[in-house]
Amino acid sequence: MKMKFSIQNIGTAAAMLLALCACGKKQQVSLETATAAKGEIVETVTATGTLESVTQVDVGTQVTGIVSKLFADYNSIVTEGQIIAEIDKTTLESELKSVNATMESARQTYEYTKKNYERDLALHEKQLISDYEFDTSKKDYLVAKAAYEKSQSDRVKAARNLSYAEIYSPIDGIVMSREVEVGQTVVSNMSVANLFVIADLDNMRVVADVDEADIGAVKVGQNASFTVDAYPNDVFTGKVTQVRINPTTTSNVVTYEVLISTENPEHKLIPGLTANITINTKELKDVLVVPIKVLKFQPQVVEGLE
Repeated sequence: MKMKFSIQNIGTAAAMLLALCACGKKQQVSLETATAAKGEIVETVTATGTLESVTQVDVGTQVTGIVSKLFADYNSIVTEGQIIAEIDKTTLESELKSVNATMESARQTYEYTKKNYERDLALHEKQLISDYEFDTSKKDYLVAKAAYEKSQSDRVKAARNLSYAEIYSPIDGIVMSREVEVGQTVVSNMSVANLFVIADLDNMRVVADVDEADIGAVKVGQNASFTVDAYPNDVFTGKVTQVRINPTTTSNVVTYEVLISTENPEHKLIPGLTANITINTKELKDVLVVPIKVLKFQPQVVEGLE
């Protein structure tokens, strides 16, 4: 292997030799060696962010009534389709009975006028009744038919409202918030009255604020790691899933939101925790590496030698 020496290197070596001669036997120089080996080089970007669940649902009611039962509370683990609350059914059941009675009456009227219409149609074709009698019979039949169809729709609505009295969990997750108490009246107007907030803690994400100087290097699919103060000895990993181009300016500092998804099987991570994030913007594997200190030379200051 050939080695190249520059004038600067020769001068440096001469200065070191003079220093050794001037110091005599009392000064000793020790050399520390390092072996070059293949390894990994990573270029990173750091940021801070906040944890949130990927899926979070506000569970409410579409009917007005009094909360009669609650089957879930804060931190309750629920599954999709599990009943978690119930609205008092007394009024809703009464409305359904009333609609059923109206529909039955409309059905009988419809069947009666239908028979009359079919009979008068046959008679009218044989010119045994007048046009006025036939038109009246036809009108009564059509009115009764429309009333019966409306009563059927009203019954479907009343039955659906009764089913809304039982509140079910739409997802597998944990109850983050309970907004009502037993006996409280919930009113459904233009918007749904919220009862619970349920989140899926198995899949979390970090909403990181990345500085504008670093955002150009951040891409979807890059690996990331982060820590939280609640578990200072644990390092969590994830991947960049979204880079949002909508800027946020705070005190003249421009940042961009970057979403980092991570799995959370032990449910250690909870919404709201602050995360210190490191994003691997460039990763080089199986390359020749040496310790960074071998690239730096800091000569010792020897007394008496200038």
